[in-house]
Amino acid sequence: MLPADARLTSSSDFARATKSGIRVTTEHFVGYLYISPVTNNASAKCGLIINKTVGGSVKRHRLARKVRHAAAPHIVKLPLGSLFVVRALKQSDDKNVASEISTLIQKLIERSKKIEAR
Repeated sequence: MLPADARLTSSSDFARATKSGIRVTTEHFVGYLYISPVTNNASAKCGLIINKTVGGSVKRHRLARKVRHAAAPHIVKLPLGSLFVVRALKQSDDKNVASEISTLIQKLIERSKKIEAR
């Protein structure tokens, strides 16, 4: 479970992350990472976008729980003050969610370091 201070709740923050952030795609997820240009000591925040194309309500909520559980230990690896959003694409199965989220976060961190080095 994500702590309350690590949850992304503002629609403007979702828009900022998805429109201005770094984007990485895996088989079942799209990850967005927006690193704030203003240095602050706030922890990284995480949000989920799970459309109806994933399935019914039960399936969407089950997937959301799995994604939150998989992302929670990796939040501390993200830069301070960053916004992290996971968009779920149509799922065939949700068995490898933890490994795919881990890969997604790792790719986002690597890409952010490349951009930072420029």
